[in-house]
Amino acid sequence: MSVDARFFSFDTGQVSLNVAEMGERGKPLIVCLHGFPEYWAAWEGVMSALAGDFHLVAPDQRGFNLSDKPQGVDAYRSKHVVADLAALADHLSPGWPFVLAGHDWGASIAYAYAFSHPDRLSHLVIANGVHPALFQRAISDDPEQRRASQYMNRLRADGAEARMAEDEYRRTFNMLSGFSKTGWMTGEERARYLAAWSRPGAMTGMLNWYRASPIAVPGVGEPAIPSPIDDMPRETFLVRMPHLLLWGEADEALRPATIDGLGDYAPQLTVKRFADSGHWILHEQPDAVAGAIRDFVR
Repeated sequence: MSVDARFFSFDTGQVSLNVAEMGERGKPLIVCLHGFPEYWAAWEGVMSALAGDFHLVAPDQRGFNLSDKPQGVDAYRSKHVVADLAALADHLSPGWPFVLAGHDWGASIAYAYAFSHPDRLSHLVIANGVHPALFQRAISDDPEQRRASQYMNRLRADGAEARMAEDEYRRTFNMLSGFSKTGWMTGEERARYLAAWSRPGAMTGMLNWYRASPIAVPGVGEPAIPSPIDDMPRETFLVRMPHLLLWGEADEALRPATIDGLGDYAPQLTVKRFADSGHWILHEQPDAVAGAIRDFVR
């Protein structure tokens, strides 16, 4: 049975976030973080399937949909987005560890929070997202991932907003379908995405996530580019809580090299693979994803 979301606004001290929630407050908390070019509803199907057992919360992250869209690239550096999450989590679960789940860019913020706030999390769930140290290594060393990541440079370029918005956001929709199957994109869903992308300042805010990222993406065949990530101690990137990776193997954006060696950083790692799903695994198999999360957390 589908469950309708409720909404509230939350002031983090830096920005106001639009937050969707399902399930009863007081039940175990799962915070769900979306990526690009989505918004809270990336997790809608999964949240609906879990709402009987958990309190699920999914913010529009800064720059997206109905949340604030601060100006300037610096406002989208991970330290600020992690601070948004920390404020929201402390409001919802001030004295008790919670479950954190992230997809795509939401996975990047989930990892960053897990690295810096290990005592706040009972479990970390990542769905087709990548550990930053492994992602940078794969882009530098793996030709397949290097080719797959070239879109990041196009999204960072001047004028990307206009290119992604023209012809009713044709390139943005094409990017979605290029990463994996989008049979879930009904006419109603398409209208919801168009509304989210069309809000004033949204596309700039969304693209500023790429511009603010320290991930270095050299051109195909070019030498590797130094990244701040390369110089950070290994201990910076340890996942100290039980960690579930949900991996759609048909992902064209994130290739297999991006998860090679994840167990070296996450000793309590569980990996569940989905051979017939791709990058949009949350939409392709929401019930299976929900079931895997329920089993892992229990």
